[in-house]
Amino acid sequence: MLISQIKNDQGGISVVVRNGAEASIIQGVESSYALVRKAIAAKTSIANCVREHTLGPAVDLEVLAEQNRILLPIHHDDPAHMHLTGTGLTHLGSASTRDAMHNKNAADTSEMTDSMRMFQMGLESGKPAAGKVGVQPEWFYKGNGTAAVAPGHALKSPAFADDGGEEPEIAGVYVVGDTGTVHRVGFALSNEFSDHVMERVNYLYLAHSKLREASFGPEIFVGELPADIRGTSSIVRNGKTIWSKPFLSGEDNMSHTIANLEHHHFKYELFRQPGDIHVHMFGTATLSFADKIACEDGDEFVISAPEFGMPLRNPLQLPRKSETLTTVEVL
Repeated sequence: MLISQIKNDQGGISVVVRNGAEASIIQGVESSYALVRKAIAAKTSIANCVREHTLGPAVDLEVLAEQNRILLPIHHDDPAHMHLTGTGLTHLGSASTRDAMHNKNAADTSEMTDSMRMFQMGLESGKPAAGKVGVQPEWFYKGNGTAAVAPGHALKSPAFADDGGEEPEIAGVYVVGDTGTVHRVGFALSNEFSDHVMERVNYLYLAHSKLREASFGPEIFVGELPADIRGTSSIVRNGKTIWSKPFLSGEDNMSHTIANLEHHHFKYELFRQPGDIHVHMFGTATLSFADKIACEDGDEFVISAPEFGMPLRNPLQLPRKSETLTTVEVL
């Protein structure tokens, strides 16, 4: 089952469910967030909650995408209550990608880099036995709901950025219930848009490089994450694909379990506040930047994997003004 949100003919929001090829509007539901909250209150699954609603007319999501009417698959009316976060060095091959990106360290093999140490820790202790706690991963904060960009819309690089590049990932989507219990809605494609040039200056700049916009969707896959996900990440420039590469995800291709990554995010009470939405990105081993691709204004990022429905497409928008000093007024 796939869940998405569209801008309907009246300019409002409709929630769409897709099983196989046919997509239909769920009647009597004002948003996917409201649908999830209803399922939580009824102590039932999203699938069961959908079955209790009448399905309206069929819609063509591909046509709606061409009309730029695909919305984020879930949102909060108050963007401060949506959190965009992620983990890195979680996928097999991600450490070599990171080292290739930080190529100034490549000549010195006498000592293992911090990235390789973190990756090795994941290999050794990132997949604990059921019910046990494994090693914590690299973790970062990207922003709140104001940084969440709908599919089809531009990922904007700020004036102070050194670069803007894609990171094709799978994200977990969660809603915190009224008692503080975390409920997983499902999984979605995501573009964890980052500044790799800034990060390469010094790995301690990673936190700065991650404070950027991100996109996820267009659809949420409701169910357990497949163990072996094989997708494609591409960059299209002026109608031509200039770079394309497979990306792998799912636990068969990861050094951590999903449960371990979820534990180390939600162990913080800060992230268990009732009503909040969390979009947590699980990492990648595929970057065009590692292949020395410099993205340009207007390039389109395309991330796809069959299980997740429509591809996630976002053009890149580079800044047209130079950075100006941000001033703080004294009260």
